[in-house]
Amino acid sequence: MSLIRRHHAHLAPLDGRPSFSPGAVVDPTRKGRLSIVVPAKDEAENLPRLVAEVVEVFRPMVGRVDRRHRLDAFEVVVVDDGSTDRTAQVLRRLAGTYPELRPVFLANNVGQSAATAAGFWAARGHWIGLLDADLQNPPSDLAALWEALPGFDAALGWRRTREDVWTRRVISRLANLVRNAVLGQSIRDTGCSIRIFPREVALRLPMFRGAHRFFGPLLIREGCRIVQKPVGHRPRFYGKSHYHFGSRSVRVVVDLLGVAWLLGRPIRFEVVSPPRIGGRSSEARVAAGREAFR
Repeated sequence: MSLIRRHHAHLAPLDGRPSFSPGAVVDPTRKGRLSIVVPAKDEAENLPRLVAEVVEVFRPMVGRVDRRHRLDAFEVVVVDDGSTDRTAQVLRRLAGTYPELRPVFLANNVGQSAATAAGFWAARGHWIGLLDADLQNPPSDLAALWEALPGFDAALGWRRTREDVWTRRVISRLANLVRNAVLGQSIRDTGCSIRIFPREVALRLPMFRGAHRFFGPLLIREGCRIVQKPVGHRPRFYGKSHYHFGSRSVRVVVDLLGVAWLLGRPIRFEVVSPPRIGGRSSEARVAAGREAFR
């Protein structure tokens, strides 16, 4: 399990303000800005349809007061993970058409987990929504997860049916059974990429190569209340999968043991009586310090 280190030249926050403050997760009734993060590697053919579908789904939701969960704004952060096709050119062209699109270009290919982490740092919303670039997860299902958030800290999708070859479906079912047995959890589909959770929590997650397969268990480790909703799964429109069983089987087993170790060693604390420092409570000093960054 190799840790991911942030390279400040490429992944620094864009607005110059503190990235997060540890504490309670964001109240879904108070925060309504969503950053949809999409890691992309050689997905030039899929991106025009993906961005168009996301915008078509989410634009009508913005500012609607009749929605169960109000959406104030959204952005689409597509992270080009060192693609060798025309992904970068396509993203630059689409950014001129869709103001919601904010491409992030990585210097070289770093893998899905690191590209996703880059999206976390670039995101400006209070919430992170995750989608794959291959169009197999309909963006409309991400909107359904958004509506399911009130009362919970994170929403995870699980695929009713998988439009993959039968071997991948069987392996996925077995992997979910093994993960849940080892971790003592009941996540229905840890391999499903479509999820929503607070950016504040995303930046606290321990990131390593392969972490994207364990976001559900890691969110539970952070104390998140999880809701799981069924989502659709479509055949790939263009291109081919970047993964196959032989390329990751041993690595996933090693990562699973590492995650089990992490889950058994969480650190949690609650300050019940802040000390007074220099005539002011530490809470007042923290508040004053935060104002200095505004």
